[in-house]
Amino acid sequence: MPHFRLETNIPKNKITIDFLKQTTALMAKMLGKPESYCVATVVPDQPMVWGGSADPCGIATLMSIGKLGVEENKKHAAVLYDHIEKNLQIPRNRVYITFIDEDAANVGYNGTTFHQIFGGK
Repeated sequence: MPHFRLETNIPKNKITIDFLKQTTALMAKMLGKPESYCVATVVPDQPMVWGGSADPCGIATLMSIGKLGVEENKKHAAVLYDHIEKNLQIPRNRVYITFIDEDAANVGYNGTTFHQIFGGK
């Protein structure tokens, strides 16, 4: 159920499957969720300008059911910014991350919702 999505102007050839696998493993660890539920998406080659410059930049979202909040997001941001900067060379001051704590009833999976899977009615 956790989904990390990064839209960026860096080219597709710089996005590796290893980066995506590392991202899902990182998400599972920091959110305490099974990696089998974690999804990482990168949308490369986007026409994007940040502050008048076409240097590497991006916008991202991290969606999860729970495990997101004021204090948690500070920790998640530190981990994600390190990961993005180290692996994609996008400076941390050229990426916004939006954190979305979604209700289980609003996330579908396997023909139902996580609300039902978690025992809701």
